[in-house]
Amino acid sequence: MDHGLVGALLVGLSYGKALSFAINKPLVGVNHIEGHIAANYITHSTLKPPFICVMMSGGNTGIIHVKDYTKFEMLGKTRDDAIGEAFDKVARVVGLGYPGGPKVDKLAKEGEANIILPKTHFTDENSLDFSFSGIKTAVINLHHKNPDINKADLCASFQKTITETLIENVKKAIEKTKISTIALAGGVSANSYIRSEFLKLENAGIKVYMPDLKLCTDNAAMIASSGYYNYIAGKRDEIDLNAVPNLKI
Repeated sequence: MDHGLVGALLVGLSYGKALSFAINKPLVGVNHIEGHIAANYITHSTLKPPFICVMMSGGNTGIIHVKDYTKFEMLGKTRDDAIGEAFDKVARVVGLGYPGGPKVDKLAKEGEANIILPKTHFTDENSLDFSFSGIKTAVINLHHKNPDINKADLCASFQKTITETLIENVKKAIEKTKISTIALAGGVSANSYIRSEFLKLENAGIKVYMPDLKLCTDNAAMIASSGYYNYIAGKRDEIDLNAVPNLKI
């Protein structure tokens, strides 16, 4: 069940089991990543599978083919840092603190994306995987070599390069699956620059969905949404259901 820190998961799971037993209602375990995807159904009642989901959070980054409400295929994922980790590490290096995502987003608005940063390209040109360790290291090295570097420009450049990488792989996913409906999910999908750049894809006939800002980060509503679709699909769990801190799609 779920995904994250096992202590927190066990507390929530124990409460869910007790509540299920006390009121005699079915127990339905939920994958946290699927919950982020299901946040889109709350915001957009018209969104229906199949579509491509760009998962971007502190612990996960990937491109997921949502075949149905409870059927998923991971098309590509990060090979090292999750995108949220990269934002947090860059924020820490430039002295913004935690949480890094919103602070990098805010400072980037004051700068210009005029610093060239690296993108990782794999030998397999068809790969939809990501790697963010290279750009993270480049930002760290630039700051260490020149502590007086314009931090707003550095954040803007980092954000722009990261977003270009996401969109490049999304375009590959669209070409591979012939699906031109995209949904964003996860905490980093609240980033204003990423949202604005993805919305530009609609000019090319690609339909883009994203959750309301309050539904991007971890929340109970998205878990309830995913639980609902699992429930109507017939999923039920027994009282011995356990927490899995690294549960995959």
